[in-house]
Amino acid sequence: MTDTSVERPSAPATITGSPSAHPTELVPMTLRTVHFVQPAGVADPTRPSGGNAYDRRAGLDLPGFGWQVQQHLVSGGWPRPDAAARAELAHLLGTLPDGSVVLLDGLVACGVPEVVVPEARRLRQAVLVHLPLADETGLDPALAAELDARERAVLRAAGAVIATSDWAVRRLVAHHGLAPDRVHAAPPGADIAPLAPGTDGVSHLLCVAAVTPRKGQHRLVEALAAADDLPWTCTCVGALTQDPVYVTRLRELIARHGLTDRIHLAGPRAGAELDAAYAAADLMVLTSYAETYGMAVTEALARGIPVLATDVGGVPEAVGRAPDGGVPGILVPPEDPVALAAELRGWFGEPDVRRRLKSAARGRRAALGGWATTARTLAGVLHRLSGTPWRTA
Repeated sequence: MTDTSVERPSAPATITGSPSAHPTELVPMTLRTVHFVQPAGVADPTRPSGGNAYDRRAGLDLPGFGWQVQQHLVSGGWPRPDAAARAELAHLLGTLPDGSVVLLDGLVACGVPEVVVPEARRLRQAVLVHLPLADETGLDPALAAELDARERAVLRAAGAVIATSDWAVRRLVAHHGLAPDRVHAAPPGADIAPLAPGTDGVSHLLCVAAVTPRKGQHRLVEALAAADDLPWTCTCVGALTQDPVYVTRLRELIARHGLTDRIHLAGPRAGAELDAAYAAADLMVLTSYAETYGMAVTEALARGIPVLATDVGGVPEAVGRAPDGGVPGILVPPEDPVALAAELRGWFGEPDVRRRLKSAARGRRAALGGWATTARTLAGVLHRLSGTPWRTA
């Protein structure tokens, strides 16, 4: 299981804003407060993740839709914290006034029903599920079953559940037996960026994902080894500290195939460095075992970069279609490096395929939803949970 333990910052932050930033949107009649409970590492630059990025953007954008955000950062090895972390979370929730609106990151909430469920009787709780706990790759079956049961108890007690794709909504409703009207999709937004110039239009591959078993970089290495006669290079951008044993094995696998000079584990990148990595990419590759959406997919498409990915979870939803119906990516079955290698050969060997994918990626880029859409959806869920009336500004 990935260790998510991090140091707690010295004090939580309050994020505020003005609803006038979105004058044409629906806003509430009065500004309300939502207490947003997040893992303490949400802003740690050495551990970037889609869930962390989502939480940060939601905190920044919700004030524009009528919600002042009080951010509460809780330390601990979530979703399996020690007694001190559980006590800290219990104390935090216990100090909130009755009727408070609370948005809990599922990584924190879903593993500790003994803390969260009793408070659901007096707090208006919404749980934001980035990834169902049992979907983490490599869990012992007994542990996966325990986490699954704990998550079910938390989600059934919550006033609202928020997932990051329509696929994830369907999975949570069916798997945990939740009432469909309490589970809502709020997909991540995407910031449209300049079109990526790429390298030579074909040969430089980019994988943006923490190097962990769930992200399946070993499958990518096996596929690339099967296509080592092609002139590709590949940069893997993502944290290298979440599962050091897996990283060591991946480096050994790369060396065993003689690909050390062609596959670069670059570590985490952010800001201008991440932008530069995208700018140099000709094709995004993602070989995950489980994804509720796939923010790296839309980050690539926001730059007009086509995608080659495993057909899992919400990834097809993230890939989507261009307005003309074109598909900006290729999806391959999971657990099939041979299919992945075959699609790589098609990418290199068929100029018409590349032109079609690049055209569709640019079309999809123009149609991507922004983070304001995500914040508007979240705000709507919170208003229904709180009973706050809405009006048009």
